[in-house]
Amino acid sequence: MPKCIFVTGGVVSSLGKGIAAASIGCLLESRGLRVNMQKLDPYLNVDPGTMSPLQHGEVFVTDDGAETDLDLGHYERFTHAPLSQANNLTSGRIYQQIILRERQGDYLGKTVQVIPHVTDEIKAAVRKVWKDVDVAIVEIGGTVGDIESLPFIEAIRQLRKELGRSNAMFVHVTLVPWIAAAKELKTKPTQHSVKELRALGIQPDILVCRSDREIPDDVRKKIALFCDVEPEAVVAATDVESVYEVPLVLAAQGVDDFVLRTLKIEAPEPKLDKWKAMLERLYKPIGEVSIALVGKYTDYEDAYKSLKEALLHGGIHHGFRVKMEWIDSETMQWPDCVSKLEGFDGILVPGGFGKRGVEGMLHAIRFAREHKVPYFGICLGMQTLVIEFARNVCGLEGANSTEFENAPKHRVIYKLRELLGVDELGGTMRLGAYQCHLAEGSFAREAYGAAQVSERHRHRFEFNRDFEQVLTEHGLRITGSTEDRTYVEICELPDHPWFLGCQFHPEFKSKPMEPHPLFTAFLGAAAKYREVRLSKSEQPLFASE
Repeated sequence: MPKCIFVTGGVVSSLGKGIAAASIGCLLESRGLRVNMQKLDPYLNVDPGTMSPLQHGEVFVTDDGAETDLDLGHYERFTHAPLSQANNLTSGRIYQQIILRERQGDYLGKTVQVIPHVTDEIKAAVRKVWKDVDVAIVEIGGTVGDIESLPFIEAIRQLRKELGRSNAMFVHVTLVPWIAAAKELKTKPTQHSVKELRALGIQPDILVCRSDREIPDDVRKKIALFCDVEPEAVVAATDVESVYEVPLVLAAQGVDDFVLRTLKIEAPEPKLDKWKAMLERLYKPIGEVSIALVGKYTDYEDAYKSLKEALLHGGIHHGFRVKMEWIDSETMQWPDCVSKLEGFDGILVPGGFGKRGVEGMLHAIRFAREHKVPYFGICLGMQTLVIEFARNVCGLEGANSTEFENAPKHRVIYKLRELLGVDELGGTMRLGAYQCHLAEGSFAREAYGAAQVSERHRHRFEFNRDFEQVLTEHGLRITGSTEDRTYVEICELPDHPWFLGCQFHPEFKSKPMEPHPLFTAFLGAAAKYREVRLSKSEQPLFASE
């Protein structure tokens, strides 16, 4: 019989349901259990692919090309769950499937309703992820009480009834705020959140109580009494320095033991030594590097969530603290940007869409190229690398991408050939994992230590090979391509300490204990550059005679 843990949230959004779910998954994996994760999102978009990163955060891409919620990134970083399109479902996708079936006559003339048709579709989706695993952890997006989440709450209520109390449990993430005027923690928001959940037929088994400070035992006992849960099931989830500390915080309060008892699972003691060692390296760095991230969604850091985490993972590998500074590319002007960038050890230009801020990215890339500062360009960061090189090195005045200009004089970047005539935006990009062949003697080949790799993509435009000869004659080297040489995957400058742009998104495959090779290589080059930069700044103003 499958075992399920359903994670809900109350009071407010952004409490960290995804981190809580991933951390429980991490603890169960540490005890030798096979875990799968799923996120059910109540919004009506079919997927988050067309949503603004400034509103929804990054779009995380799986190997099979699914554009998913950023919480799936947490799941992959904390566990080894095999994630795919089945692991993220939205109301929009469910209604799309139901309406399609209704039009085909699959319901045989029945009245199509939320119950049972929508709830049955949700339950069918959950059943897909509990195959061949010991425990499936399912997170319900949004906040209890939202109108759009009601079908999901009803569906998991039904699943608990079908599976039985020893095979399914509910974890509710809630808020215990500190009221400064009263100088005390207030439990009433949590009480009302649980009351709302119980009104919908669900009694939580564990309460994960988020707070910015320690929750005293008497407050936890009060919550247990009023919310009808065991005192040991009231878990204090206070703010921590790093999200990677959360599994240890939960383990210290016996969350994994409580889960195993509730679900009647026998498992060995947790093996968290490697996880603790990783945290030790994170909290006790032996060096530091400073990285400028020049992007267009810098007002909302979750827009680059996996990128930020991948840099952190690379820093852990080297024992470095990675100081990241987010710079709005729209603020970059030449030559004023020189003074802004000269204090950094590396420059990274991430992905993005649209022409806003692109000129500022080109200025940052020019600075990195001319001043020999390590540069890492991802997706749009590779395309802008090519544009900058074409304009300022090859003399191709007006070189541009057809994404930013309809008919540029030199279209060094243009729309994917298979997308010509396709105007729909949703799900029409080159998505998912593809093989990339690496050239010998390249930065990429040295970093990976392999001749061929698989990386995840999310792009609508590509390198125009009609300009390959002029670009390579001036020093650009194409070091990564698909096996059939259709697509250019990686571009480098060999006469530079470290200058690389890749069309794919390596950040999606980085984990805290398995950092991505390109990020470790980039930070290693940044550390060497820092040594040189600081040694020059420490030279005396006047040499002794």
